[in-house]
Amino acid sequence: MRGADASLHLQQPPQLPPLRRHALHRPRRLPRDVLRNVLARLPVKDAARTAVLSSRWRALWRSTPLVLADIHLLPKAQALRPKPSNSPAVTAAVSRILEAHPGPFACVHLICSQMDGYRARLARWLQLLAAKGAQDLVLVNRPWPLDVPLPATLFTITTLTRLHVGVWKLPGTAALRGASFPRLRELGLYFVEMEQGLVDSLVARSPVLEILNIVGCINGGLRLRLVSQSLRCVQICGSVLEDIAVVKAPRLERLILIESCKIARGLCTRLRIVDAPKLHIFGYLEPGQVLEVGETVIMPGIKASASAMLTSVKILTLNVRFGVRNDVKMVPTFLKCFPNAERLHIVSDKCDKSTGEHLTVKFWEESGPIENVVSRVNVMTFREFKGDRGEVGFLEYVFRSARVMEMVAIFMANPSSTPFSEDEAFVKAQYSARNIACKSCKKCIIWSSHPAVAWSLKIGADFSFEDPFTVREEDS
Repeated sequence: MRGADASLHLQQPPQLPPLRRHALHRPRRLPRDVLRNVLARLPVKDAARTAVLSSRWRALWRSTPLVLADIHLLPKAQALRPKPSNSPAVTAAVSRILEAHPGPFACVHLICSQMDGYRARLARWLQLLAAKGAQDLVLVNRPWPLDVPLPATLFTITTLTRLHVGVWKLPGTAALRGASFPRLRELGLYFVEMEQGLVDSLVARSPVLEILNIVGCINGGLRLRLVSQSLRCVQICGSVLEDIAVVKAPRLERLILIESCKIARGLCTRLRIVDAPKLHIFGYLEPGQVLEVGETVIMPGIKASASAMLTSVKILTLNVRFGVRNDVKMVPTFLKCFPNAERLHIVSDKCDKSTGEHLTVKFWEESGPIENVVSRVNVMTFREFKGDRGEVGFLEYVFRSARVMEMVAIFMANPSSTPFSEDEAFVKAQYSARNIACKSCKKCIIWSSHPAVAWSLKIGADFSFEDPFTVREEDS
């Protein structure tokens, strides 16, 4: 699953070179606020060591909001790959630091320990985090099992502004009675076991929550009923989706559902958009999903009406199996639901078995004009191009119809997964653009060793990137 390892962006505190004893005495006349800022930027071991130098440094360390990342407690050679054998020393050091520092805890990232054997310490940590005002908390059980219970004390930390938890069994919804998170702006849940309704309850108790990330929810289909006055970005990756309903989200700008796992045979994911007037980015929509806009179920050939359109969406992404006729027949209908889309991103999904003849450009022409393709879309990317007739037919239609297209980028699939050679696939991509409506349109054909998707959780939640589907993390 792409994004599983890279999805938890810990935003480690910045590091300065290790302090030497003589260096610490040079800035002794600096203002205390400046010295606190220096301490906050040091790896926790170096910051704590300053306390042995003098009573002044000891007082400074205790009065500086704690920044603790347990990865800084590992031997340098193991910093990127903690081992179970590291857990005793790391958990003991974390316990000493949390007990010794009076708080507040500005940033606590605990990701290196296998916590199944340290449940008593975990319970004590959460008590201290609640009592001493933790703000930015990342808590991951490494590496498994998934069913290690996370104490309900987690839900008593009312000072949180950012919370990411991974590889736990979360407390039930009953543990949320009376809980509130008045400052929480970002919530991430990664490979956790949880009751249905827990996410809805967390969102309801977080009045300023802006970013919600969910990764690896595979135990039962995920059902969400989103009601929030503050949410701006919802990203769900690598999860089994049963029913996702955006009931009332007046500030929601981004709804990104990617790498959805297949639901039980005979069932379809249901996506309902009831009230999201600012929704700007929507993807990855799949033809096999059931889309409802307002009270209208979008079906192949349905006549477009104002009540069945999401006019605010400017960036749309579709995941299409061009070898499955029913999937392809759904695409024109989907496109007509987003009349103002200006950027269109297509991923040609793997097709285990084709169903009948591939639909060619004739199908697209007979589907009638698609307003956004003709007069709105100015940027399009097509990823995982394999060269089959269905893909070529779609691209032919776009090139013939799009009058304001400025740029089209076609990313070739790995030749090992296609029936054609690189040269043959290249010729087919070129062929699709032989009759181009907009002569100023720039097109490029790219061979890429990167994954099919440019998106990442980090970029998807970064509002400085207008289009998270055209930026790679290494480019940011």
